[in-house]
Amino acid sequence: MFHALAILAASEGGGEPSKTAFYIVGGLLAVWAVVLTAIGMSRATFPQTKGHQRGVMAISAVLVAGTMAAAVATA
Repeated sequence: MFHALAILAASEGGGEPSKTAFYIVGGLLAVWAVVLTAIGMSRATFPQTKGHQRGVMAISAVLVAGTMAAAVATA
């Protein structure tokens, strides 16, 4: 019985790549968006300086690019 289950699991799992990276990076992007929304709605002057604006944009761009790369890699 165990031998049959091992063969079945091996035959089904080999063809498709793991989507774990996409789920992790995509989840981080979603959490980042919710956090930015919460901060932005609670503070009228968010982000306050040009440096903070660039930091928010840079983090957002890295998360978007990472999510896109993970989606392509795990497709």
